[in-house]
Amino acid sequence: MKKKTALIVLFVACLGSLNSQNLLKGTVLSSVSENPISNVLVRIKNTTMTTRTDTHGRFVLEVLKEGTYMVEISDPEFETQNFKIVFSTGVVNLGTILLFEEYLQVQDLSIITITDDELNADSNAADNISGLLQATKDVFLRTAAFEFSASFFRIRGLDSRNGKVLMNGVEMNKIYDGRAQWGNWGGLNDVLRNQEFSNGLAVSDFTFGGLLGAMNMNTQASKQRPGTRVSYSSSNRSYVHRVMVTHTTGISKKGWVFTFSGSRRTGKEGFNEATTYNASGFFAAIGKKINDRHRLNFTGIFTPNRRGKSSPNTQEVFDLKGIAYNEYWGGLHGRKVNSRIKEVAEPLLMLSHYWDISKKTSLQTNIAYQFGKIGNSRLDFNGGASPSPTYYQKLPSYFLRNNKLSEAYTAQENFMDNGQIDWWRIFDANSTNATAALNSAYILYEDRNDDKQLTINTIYNTAINNNIALNAAIEYKQLNSHNFAEVIDLLGGVGYLDINNFAKTAAQMQNDVANPNRVVAVGDAFKYNFDLSSVLIKTFVQAQFKYHKTDFFLAAKFSKTTNQRTGLYQNGRFENSSLGPSEVLSFTDYGIKAGATYKLNGRNLINVKAGYLTQAPLLRNSFSNSRENNNIVENLQREKALSIDLSYIRRSPIITARVTGYYAKIREATEISFYFGDGVGGDNTAFVQEILTGIEKKHMGLEIGIEAQVTATIKLKAAAAVGSFTYANDPNLYLTSDRTNEGVFDENGRSGDYVSNLKNYKIAAGPHNAYSVGFGYRDPNYWWVGSTLNFFSNTFVDIAPLTRSSNFYTAEDGLTFPNYDLDLARELVQQEKFDAYKVVNMVGGKSWKIRGYYISFFGTINNLLNTAYKSGGFEQGRNANYTQLKEDKALKKPVFGNKYWYGRGTTYFLNASVSF
Repeated sequence: MKKKTALIVLFVACLGSLNSQNLLKGTVLSSVSENPISNVLVRIKNTTMTTRTDTHGRFVLEVLKEGTYMVEISDPEFETQNFKIVFSTGVVNLGTILLFEEYLQVQDLSIITITDDELNADSNAADNISGLLQATKDVFLRTAAFEFSASFFRIRGLDSRNGKVLMNGVEMNKIYDGRAQWGNWGGLNDVLRNQEFSNGLAVSDFTFGGLLGAMNMNTQASKQRPGTRVSYSSSNRSYVHRVMVTHTTGISKKGWVFTFSGSRRTGKEGFNEATTYNASGFFAAIGKKINDRHRLNFTGIFTPNRRGKSSPNTQEVFDLKGIAYNEYWGGLHGRKVNSRIKEVAEPLLMLSHYWDISKKTSLQTNIAYQFGKIGNSRLDFNGGASPSPTYYQKLPSYFLRNNKLSEAYTAQENFMDNGQIDWWRIFDANSTNATAALNSAYILYEDRNDDKQLTINTIYNTAINNNIALNAAIEYKQLNSHNFAEVIDLLGGVGYLDINNFAKTAAQMQNDVANPNRVVAVGDAFKYNFDLSSVLIKTFVQAQFKYHKTDFFLAAKFSKTTNQRTGLYQNGRFENSSLGPSEVLSFTDYGIKAGATYKLNGRNLINVKAGYLTQAPLLRNSFSNSRENNNIVENLQREKALSIDLSYIRRSPIITARVTGYYAKIREATEISFYFGDGVGGDNTAFVQEILTGIEKKHMGLEIGIEAQVTATIKLKAAAAVGSFTYANDPNLYLTSDRTNEGVFDENGRSGDYVSNLKNYKIAAGPHNAYSVGFGYRDPNYWWVGSTLNFFSNTFVDIAPLTRSSNFYTAEDGLTFPNYDLDLARELVQQEKFDAYKVVNMVGGKSWKIRGYYISFFGTINNLLNTAYKSGGFEQGRNANYTQLKEDKALKKPVFGNKYWYGRGTTYFLNASVSF
């Protein structure tokens, strides 16, 4: 069928009728449904000439010069078609062009599900960028998205904040932590299919991008496929059921077009225990064609969602309860009630104006406003013992350490029989206190941030001639974020005393000096209360040059960021530095990048890209303890990144391949961690903020992807990522705490300065090495099946920096611990490397066309062999000195052993849809 279509196209091209100007025409249809496909990219290679199909699948492209050209017709959901045409003078009509569905694209229905679910975790170990890659056809990147992401694999070992996610040209990455909040558009996959992805430092028409590139989602109603689509999905990964309905009208005679989409995702429990899921999605896009040059589009998105979190655990806990165990829940009234719920409700409103100044020049202007809340619930207990079932004094290891075998056996039996939060004991304790006119010992509260963000930008694109294009943009963004803790349930009590029980004096106990010993109720703010504000102004300019043998580009960016904290409480531990506005932090940043592609011939290319850019410190890393004071991280610097990569690319009718070598160096990075540390300045215990500054990281490796169409129906593929991601220096470290004049802390709650000896330690970035081989079979009768074997190795635990500093070997008297053994010390601080593992995945589907209805079904099975593997983890910071770490690691079951995340066992995803 494909060969016949190509022959027809070539024949028609040769018979193009004469006309006064050179025009290229055609109509693009789906090979299965025979419906027109809108928004398909039509471009003439080695030039800047491009256009897109309209809602009827038609396109017209003016070609200025006579000659021989290669025309590429591409869409993320279909296989790319290429045609060679010869222009003299006149019109070349390609007629009807049938595009064949890219069967891997169907899996995109589950990508955002994966990413959204993994980002539930509170640690960077669960951070991945699979959602960023959904628009690409590159075999390596698609493998990373579909096969590697469940193992927390990171492209080039980089954090997802290095990839920019845009919607209609407006950046969606959060100012606070630099990452995209995928939950803000989860469940709206149908209307987010129009995407453009730029890999790494490659060009983007919308933004300068980051080290991992940029993806832009186009939500214009006029770019959506007319018709209705209804789908149902079932899964055991995060949610259990999903229903989605999408409808797009055609463009009316008056120029109006509408798209509406809605979804519902629910589940009492995903793979991990009590990970409830309750999410809705609403989307509306309204387009208006004012005239041939001006168009308006309004986009509204609201996706409120509530999801139960799952806990990292020590190996002792996993051995007793299995890899699906979750400590955050307990039984109540016959239900599993999770104490850790993440709730996101941040509506997005966006108005876009499109101005086609001429055939070669366009200007797009957007105004976007996002507001709402993100809440993370948890238990607080200033009047009771820890309710955590995995609290170290409740586990067998605690008693074994003290050689109390009977108590250890009892603890193990109790944990095996229950091992969950005892909600009834909590209610009983609070009820008893209420009877005695006392406040609640326990409450359920929520850490909240209520954001309001305004973004205004304009994007300019022009083709100076057939070989040179210019892109530019300017953006203004303003964020106001209110951060506080809110009581959401008194759990049978009558009130809760807003104090810090760990403070030494009555004055220091007060979280708000202006309201001492305040008793709070449901809906009240308490513990902390402050605002964060940020203003960002940035611009970029880019020139693209495309010629027969060489393409190249140059781009530059400039930005200015100002951040500030304003305390709304006067904290008793920091009376002079908590209330009112902080110092204004201001940073000016820039970036430059360039790249070139040399075409050895039509099938073999060499590509090189390089860039240097600076990044203002993240808002989350600018204040050492923003919940309690205005103190700014000392010696706060802009992060600086240098990146270069070199690729060989092969494109032929049978073989598509890419081999890329890359190197990236990041300098002056800052990181802040929060934990309880034992042995801080001797034998003391304190809740600390650990501030690392001046961090250098080195990322280098190879990416390999190859795909072979061995027959008309069978496709083979292979991919490999071989990386080395290490700390490149020994950064500075200091601690802050609300413990003053105690241990290493001075009267301001600051420790002395340390150097953390991190150089050559591995960065916890998921598997450094990942390999995949697989095949796909697509039958002419529109059913298909595929399978992959994936292998992962060189996964490392996230290390505790304080343990690699002088605090590790220094006793409270300032001298080295007696009997300090250097060889044993080196063994104690050796970084844990996880075992390598294999995972088998399968996918398959079938589609039909019945009386105008296009019916599709597909399913995936991940980890078919139910392999158990550690996907990430971190060292606990409680063993902060030599003596304590030696004693703990000498035990068969360490009390404060490393905590891990395990990958899911066998999971499935099923989807059925009807389009008409």
